[in-house]
Amino acid sequence: MATACTHGIDPGFVDLGTTKVALLGALQGMTEMLPISATAHMRIVPTVLGWPDPGAAFAAAMQLAAAVAITVFYGRDVVRLGRGTIEAARSGDYRSFEFRTAVGLMIASLPLLIGWLVFGRRFDLCATPSREMWVIGAASRGVAVMLAFAQLVRGHRRDFEQLRLRDAVALGLAQCFALIPGVSRSGAALTGALLVDLKPAEAVRWAFLAGLPAAFGIGLRGVAELRRAGLDSHGWSLVGTGFVAATLAAVLGLWILNRVMARLAVWPFVAYRTVFGAFLLLVVWLDVLA
Repeated sequence: MATACTHGIDPGFVDLGTTKVALLGALQGMTEMLPISATAHMRIVPTVLGWPDPGAAFAAAMQLAAAVAITVFYGRDVVRLGRGTIEAARSGDYRSFEFRTAVGLMIASLPLLIGWLVFGRRFDLCATPSREMWVIGAASRGVAVMLAFAQLVRGHRRDFEQLRLRDAVALGLAQCFALIPGVSRSGAALTGALLVDLKPAEAVRWAFLAGLPAAFGIGLRGVAELRRAGLDSHGWSLVGTGFVAATLAAVLGLWILNRVMARLAVWPFVAYRTVFGAFLLLVVWLDVLA
């Protein structure tokens, strides 16, 4: 199939081949979990290597891999909340921890999910201004500041079980900033979770469980956009390759994130985002990757 922009969607990943798509899938999966922005890395890495931009719709479809990885990694929580919600519906006891938590997670996920369903296609279109390097670089540095602020101003003493409805609303609003390329959903969610005073490990747990419905929704929309672009069997086989690589890398990314947060808090990610954002802005200023 032709890999030109089709119906506004860029299927550039089709020109990359199996090995490169697998590598970019792994990059997407890893950076989706770490608060360093998958969008930023999916823009700059292919550019530096001289590869075609795989396209925003491909990156969105890989959100399904993130959703699967979160479900696997936090499988015990997912099963517990699912069973508890079903039991609450059967018994009419809507005061149970599981039901209240499940509702809170849905509330936290809704703003981002609705925002992406309404505005997401604008970010999937070919050559959208929002994916320009200066936007991503500025967002990267901005979130570095917010992560550092969230780490410093709170004591991080609360457990997952202590969250209230207002905390879910606050996290949902924080996640909306992930619509800006370069912010990263994990970065926005983790910032919000730390600002409501969660312990580091609990902040990671809450942030990703709260993003699970949105990850499924965004991923399915990405798949629909690729279908709309008219992918052939070869294109879909590449999507499958990227999905497998992204899922495995995302599980590893979650493990790394939990280890780093337990030992060093957010500081390695703050430092990385600050330097990375400065690099992107320098690239734009010098016009070296035009």
